[in-house]
Amino acid sequence: MFRETYRIWTLAGLIFFNISSYAQSDNAITMALPDPLTNNSGKKINDSKDWMRNRRTELLTLFEDNVYGQLPKDFDSIRFRQKTDIKMAMSGKAILKEIGIDVYRNKLLVTISVTLFIPSNAQKPSPVFLLINHRGRDVTDPTRIVKSDFWPAEEVIAKGYAIAAFNVSDVANDNKDSCNLGVLRLYPEQLKMPNGMKAIGAWAWGAMRVMDYFEKDKDINASKVALVGHSRGGKAALWTGAQDKRFALTISSCSGEGGAALSRHLVGETIKDLNTNFPYWFCDNYKQFNSNINALPVDHHELIALIAPRAVYVASASDDQWADPVGEFFSLKYAEPVFKLFGLNPLPVTEQPGINSPVKSASMGYHMREGVHNLMLYDWEMYMDFAASTSVFK
Repeated sequence: MFRETYRIWTLAGLIFFNISSYAQSDNAITMALPDPLTNNSGKKINDSKDWMRNRRTELLTLFEDNVYGQLPKDFDSIRFRQKTDIKMAMSGKAILKEIGIDVYRNKLLVTISVTLFIPSNAQKPSPVFLLINHRGRDVTDPTRIVKSDFWPAEEVIAKGYAIAAFNVSDVANDNKDSCNLGVLRLYPEQLKMPNGMKAIGAWAWGAMRVMDYFEKDKDINASKVALVGHSRGGKAALWTGAQDKRFALTISSCSGEGGAALSRHLVGETIKDLNTNFPYWFCDNYKQFNSNINALPVDHHELIALIAPRAVYVASASDDQWADPVGEFFSLKYAEPVFKLFGLNPLPVTEQPGINSPVKSASMGYHMREGVHNLMLYDWEMYMDFAASTSVFK
């Protein structure tokens, strides 16, 4: 079990935390986090209108310029092709649709393939969980010959939700030598810019194009879409949720550094680790913080805050210290002041909860599952329970 004590001071736009972490070290970790409610001019943000009109835009720009890169939204056209429509999938319990999303820009084409199951007997249109899948395509096998708890389609359908997925390789290969062969062919100018989009941004771009499709499918309630990502997919999910207000719920599973975890909480993976091992994930500007974390003008509690007032869920695993469960939990906690601007209650705890002891409010959820770095059925069950118990899918 992890326990932390903390004290908070606010001074000159910074929140200073004195944290004693018993997760991996007996040494106290001191960090200075930027205050999401102090704007670039040092002015305090006191209401939700000021946040949405001004501060939110400032923070998005800071993340674009220093972490994830720009997220271009222009393209020439988008077309949706229904390749498969099986009415009796899963022994009659679901409708299977396989969709091709064709996006054109400058006479070039990228196609995103989407697998979508919709419950046969549930009231339409259906709320849907969308997975950013960075693993093999067999994880989301439409024939259901191969089944995986990473994407437990049968269990989600049984709860009355639709479930969908796309593979990241359709928009950007998870490979430093070929990540530019997908959507970045449409936006070659991004590769030349220090704040240009790279793989994480491309995956977020792909999730947004799937949302474009959901808005056209009469069987899907596009106002009730939950975006799910694990690990690197969780980083992309949070960036998508921060950018795109159409997603009602953003879910991060073990996303760690560059995702939910606080960069200034010096446990597990670091910015330097990310940029050394995966230099194609983030914009080039991010590398300047490899050895100077305190110069980073943002931290990831502010990324979570950008999702407000929509819902967010962060999940950790007890044996996944590389992803820093403590830093993930407190990142969520330190985003709470922004959610409070909208009249939303914080999580009902001040310390990280124990293993398999989920906590939630109307707009925030968290659990630390027993076990290793993975996305498992227990996680999905918690996500569905959270969606059902809040206003997200009602």
